Amino acid sequence: MEKRAGELTPRQIVEELNKYIIGQEAAKRMVSIALRNRWRRQQVTSDLKEEIMPNNIILIGPTGVGKTEISRRLAKLAQAPFSKVEASKFTEVGYVGRDVESMIRDLVDIGVNMVREEMTVAVQGKAREAAIEKLLDILLPKPRIPETVRPSTGDAIPPIEDQTEKHESTRKKFREMLLSGKLNERDVELDMPADSMPMMQIFSPVGIEEMGLNIRELFGNLMPKKTKKRKVKIKEALTLLTQEEAQKLIDMDGVIREAIQRVENSGIVFLDEIDKITGVKGGQGPDVSREGVQRDLLPVVEGTTVVTKYGMVKTDHILFIASGAFHVAKPSDLIPELQGRFPIRVELNSLTTDDFIRILQEPENALVKQYSELLKTEGVNLEYTPDGIREIAEIASFVNSKAENIGARRLHTIMSKLLENILFEAPDIEEKDMVINAKFVKDGLKDIIEDEDLRKYIL
Repeated sequence: MEKRAGELTPRQIVEELNKYIIGQEAAKRMVSIALRNRWRRQQVTSDLKEEIMPNNIILIGPTGVGKTEISRRLAKLAQAPFSKVEASKFTEVGYVGRDVESMIRDLVDIGVNMVREEMTVAVQGKAREAAIEKLLDILLPKPRIPETVRPSTGDAIPPIEDQTEKHESTRKKFREMLLSGKLNERDVELDMPADSMPMMQIFSPVGIEEMGLNIRELFGNLMPKKTKKRKVKIKEALTLLTQEEAQKLIDMDGVIREAIQRVENSGIVFLDEIDKITGVKGGQGPDVSREGVQRDLLPVVEGTTVVTKYGMVKTDHILFIASGAFHVAKPSDLIPELQGRFPIRVELNSLTTDDFIRILQEPENALVKQYSELLKTEGVNLEYTPDGIREIAEIASFVNSKAENIGARRLHTIMSKLLENILFEAPDIEEKDMVINAKFVKDGLKDIIEDEDLRKYIL
């Protein structure tokens, strides 16, 4: 992509989303505007910049219509820290589920890893050079400076300059052999850090991050670092040493600063199943806990400061995208304060047979393409006819109408069952060219479609 992701126009963002998500134009339009608004805010130079808040979104629609996929692809497009969390995790037995603020700590961890990987790529060249030098030092240690006269014979020893020159010449030859791969299969012994700290599990009502402590680092600094000898091939040794040198070149303080800045200004949290924390007004029992979760969520979505092991993180400008089927509850059943923090609501459409036909073929990660690539590894070529694709789509629509409607996920179930025999017999099959037409699909799924009990459990 020539343009930086943040500079894409809403129209270009929709075009990118179209590569993976079929239909749902209203939802794609809204999220593209939300993403572009983040870039627009960064360009504002006046004091008003801090006052411009993100327009959080609720995606409403049945399961399997693309709610999660839209958010996931949007985050990838934005190159932004992205965390997906199920709201129902916060309502586990007795309301001792996960602490609501943990989703922000997860987001910061993801941001730190993202920036560290980028920095690692940036220093890869220098790290590899340093690793090559270190490996050459192991393979060809520098000569010790000798005495000028041999004690036993009294013979003069060649001057130090000659030995150094000879060593440098040999080192140059070794370097050439190393770079050309001639030494790849040779063994070499490395001193690797020994991870001697035992794993500890801490049971606490709050996350250990809130204590601002990293137990492993705390104890690690009190005890001398141990190393262990490890024999590996030179090719692997070069990779290990490159990783080690890259870590030395990375400024972790800079990584943390950049990660926190990204999280605060472009982080995206996807709150799935938000309808599961919606209690009917006046309800008792678990509904009380659900409203409690909503009240805990409120300050995080509204804007607060969360303590993480990397420092304080403000949530004012993090974009929250919530989603839910809302079969029983309605968005208006959320507490009013939380409703106000999700001003944009988009309803996603249920998928039709024509949508299923497009989903099977058009996206870059389409199921048809995935199974074709999998079976190519066994030398089996799958050819799908248009009537075969339509038959799969019609069966998916039919089963969704008769059983629970799970949207496009039904296609995974049907494709897996349809190709079960081919996937099982692929290594031994003689006929390597298989045609998936309407007859093949009907014959493969006929018994299951006709038997309602089987359909209920298998498809």
